[in-house]
Amino acid sequence: MSKSIAQILKMKGSDVWSIAPDAKIYDALALMAEKNVGALVVMEAGRLIGLFTERDHSRKVDLCGLCSQRDTVRQAMSEDVYYVTPQSSVDEAMAIVTETRNRHLPVMENGKLAGLASIGDLVKASLDEKDFVIKQLTQYIKGDI
Repeated sequence: MSKSIAQILKMKGSDVWSIAPDAKIYDALALMAEKNVGALVVMEAGRLIGLFTERDHSRKVDLCGLCSQRDTVRQAMSEDVYYVTPQSSVDEAMAIVTETRNRHLPVMENGKLAGLASIGDLVKASLDEKDFVIKQLTQYIKGDI
């Protein structure tokens, strides 16, 4: 049975860094650097309206001629946001990130932001689970169980 997103959030915490859509892109980059994160949730009036990621910056700001100190997060953010719930499995979340090529999935519960799961979180949880199964099978084969 695959771990749930709730289990990942319990281990890593549910802190999520957010920014307003009308903030300058430069401010988003500074916050990302300060918090050592690759994505910010874009919130407006308490509602999730997008994500701003390092990928958004490289593809939409640098390549499209936006200015980080002049232009806003709204102009560069990703508006098509895929999300999971705490009850979603790691396997379900991995399928979403693989299919959509998104590296970050907001975790929504009852219409509210409950956390953020990154592809790194999902890979780690998947590897931990596989390591556990391998150890169990090795013990079984050796007759240690």
